[in-house]
Amino acid sequence: MDIEKDYIKLIFGLKLKQVRTQKNLSLFGLAKLTNLSKSYLNEIEKGKKYPKTDKILLLCEHLETSYDQMVSLKLDNNLAPIGEILKSGILKEIPLELFGIQEADLIDIIANAPAKVNAFISTIIEIAQHYNLSRESFFLAALRSYQEAHSNYFEDLENKVIEFSKSFQINLDSKITIEELEAILKEEYDYSVKEIAFTDQEALGDLRSIYVPKSKTLLLSTEIDAPQKAFILAKEIAYNYLKISDRLLTFSWIKFENFDQVLNNFYASYFAGALLLPRKLVVDKINDFLHNEKPNPEEFVSLIESFDVSPESFYQRLTNLLPKDFHLKNLFFLRMSHPIGSDVYQIKKELHITNQQEPHANETNEHYCRRWVSVKTIDEAIRQNKPHFFDAQISSYVHSGNEYLVFSSATKDPFVKDNIRSISVGILITPAMKKKFKFIEGKPLVKRIVGVTCETCDVKDCLERAAPPIALENKKRHENTDMVVQQFISQYS
Repeated sequence: MDIEKDYIKLIFGLKLKQVRTQKNLSLFGLAKLTNLSKSYLNEIEKGKKYPKTDKILLLCEHLETSYDQMVSLKLDNNLAPIGEILKSGILKEIPLELFGIQEADLIDIIANAPAKVNAFISTIIEIAQHYNLSRESFFLAALRSYQEAHSNYFEDLENKVIEFSKSFQINLDSKITIEELEAILKEEYDYSVKEIAFTDQEALGDLRSIYVPKSKTLLLSTEIDAPQKAFILAKEIAYNYLKISDRLLTFSWIKFENFDQVLNNFYASYFAGALLLPRKLVVDKINDFLHNEKPNPEEFVSLIESFDVSPESFYQRLTNLLPKDFHLKNLFFLRMSHPIGSDVYQIKKELHITNQQEPHANETNEHYCRRWVSVKTIDEAIRQNKPHFFDAQISSYVHSGNEYLVFSSATKDPFVKDNIRSISVGILITPAMKKKFKFIEGKPLVKRIVGVTCETCDVKDCLERAAPPIALENKKRHENTDMVVQQFISQYS
């Protein structure tokens, strides 16, 4: 696509619409004046067509404006910020089509209320700069919205896994082995798979694999464990079976060149997760677990380990299947990270199905609630020096009154040295949910009053508090000031 030509058409269309509306002319009225069809004029205004010189002269004559003014790429102050956005090509990078939006529709909205939209866009840009929102962060935020809009379940990818299993005679009623995955890559897709010590090169220390397209060579780090290797191999199969060429070459990723790579990385990861954790098999095992009236933590850990996948892969798969197969439409996924020896707990990844659930990430320097089981599992994994520490609790949020059953697993971060991370899935507790999780009323399951951050939390005498409730106190003070102001207004009205 020629961005320069598209930009010229869009600018002309915006200027035509602006002049027409300033003259209080409808499209029908302009069409009648010029003997040009309404549909033709509409396509010009939407930036789809650029009129020939004689048509431009005709429009200028009836709109009482100069030819030079109309064909100039210079926009007045009202439309100038829109021109910058169009010229930057950013609308080409935003995945509008994922949400059923056409670029022309968005331009139409911008053109109809340029001052308001410009103010909104300026605000978004300022916020992004203030929080150092990178291009990658923007792409990942768009992807997360796409996942949430589909309840993180993609039927077409699930079907592709079933088609693949039939084509390659893979039994989805049992686990696929690393040997099978590697054989498919080598024999079907002509891959060469080699293991090398990435740690010999300091710059490669955090990587687990590199794909070399020219020789179709997959380089695997000697540091990876079996679940990581299975996931990487399954993801490579996904890229090939789904015929994805615009892809990332490393795991973990270093940078994204465009949004297609972000989306394709997600598709390949989803396919890999569905292959390693077959839907029917996972659903059956979860049902078996739920039938136990008094399950213990070891049983849930055994459930995860029965698939030879990482806890993160298993929890991610839960976010696909709980909304679809168990009709649990309100849940969250959370990945927290903690450098050993520090007091820092960061949310590195989150997903919210149906609504914005609690907890949620914020971009402030506030301290996340230390009563979260996501934090507790990290602390216990360090204290007990366990490779995988699992726990569950009922988290009751003090401000909203919402309660969640939260499962959490903490393990060493495979990508960051001296770092522990926890993976958690929280399910909103409702009467319908209680019917599925019969053990939720059992005594072994602890209920804890929690907040979101210490600075906004009203829990009294909290022994785990990492910071005073400054934000909450400021809010209450402002509310009290406003109440007194309203009293004075009433008194002197």
